[in-house]
Amino acid sequence: MRNFFGDSTPPRPAFDVATQSGVQEPLGFWDPLGLAADGDEATFKRRRAVEIKHGRICMYATIGYMAPEYYKFPGYLSPSAELKFSDVPNGLAALSKVPLLGWLQIFAFAGVIETTGFFSGSSQPIGFQKDSTERGEPGNYGTGFPNFLGTVDDTETRSTKLAAELANGRLAMVAIIGMFFQDGLTGSAWGDWALYTASPLRAERGDGEVIAGKVPPKPPFDPAKEIGAMNPLEFFDPAGFSKVGDENGFRGLRAAEIKHGRVAMMAALGAVVQHYVKFPGFEKVPAGLSAAITAPGSFGFIALFGVAGFLELSAWTEDASKEPGNFGDPVGLNMYTQDMREKEINNGRMAMFAAIGIIAAELLTGKDAVAQLGL
Repeated sequence: MRNFFGDSTPPRPAFDVATQSGVQEPLGFWDPLGLAADGDEATFKRRRAVEIKHGRICMYATIGYMAPEYYKFPGYLSPSAELKFSDVPNGLAALSKVPLLGWLQIFAFAGVIETTGFFSGSSQPIGFQKDSTERGEPGNYGTGFPNFLGTVDDTETRSTKLAAELANGRLAMVAIIGMFFQDGLTGSAWGDWALYTASPLRAERGDGEVIAGKVPPKPPFDPAKEIGAMNPLEFFDPAGFSKVGDENGFRGLRAAEIKHGRVAMMAALGAVVQHYVKFPGFEKVPAGLSAAITAPGSFGFIALFGVAGFLELSAWTEDASKEPGNFGDPVGLNMYTQDMREKEINNGRMAMFAAIGIIAAELLTGKDAVAQLGL
């Protein structure tokens, strides 16, 4: 650049992302999406700082995933809940055991670190955070992270250690994701693949005998073979809610379907009967949806809600040893056969459409179920 007096000043060299830390063998500079193609220094340093943070968290996470297999803290995680550290399972299952206040403490600690930059005076404000992305190396808070044993003042040594930290952090990110997947598929923190019977990697001989003398796995649960898959649609699940192998999930959905069907059958029938029949004391209650908001009909609706809640929590509870929706045979009719179950599911499905149609038509016309037919 030439100034007013004619002197020339060499231009500032353009920021080259390919020369920054993190460009290592065997991939060299790896940016297949071209996110750093614009050469924006501030954006690159911010992304690098984020990468380093994620890498540090994942290094701690991978160690934390393994350490509980060999050692757990003594004492209580939550004295008020009488929850000991030894009671917390390993892996993803531990997430459901941490109390709400524990999650709030973790969230608060992370927030304090993010907003103070490890209480480092060299960090600069970036929005509501503090970071060191504009001055110095990204992720360098001057606190000797991750072991906090002191800073590395030699530039060459610090560069080498930062490159090693980046490589270890990247490996840890891949490692923890792999641990999560193994845990989710097998239910074991260490990924015991013998527990994953649906694995396509289970090697078998041509005669179907599993190698190493293992017993052939039980065929996975198939929702398409359960009651309810009937003509003309057969197994109809366009949204894919029912997964092969997920018996518990299917049982929950089937129980909900049966309950909704039973309620809808009573609702569709009641919508017609209430046009002609009124209980004593309810003569002035209008037919249709208005009955739920007109006293004493509203009181009856509240009572029904309370009775339904009581039955759901006491008598009508699911039993894993019985079919979904099977709450016993209180009057001894002995009619809970496959044929009757299929009829109930079909009638319930039809009733759900009927009840929705009655409600929608009344909202549109103001007429109850019978008046909608012109009767």
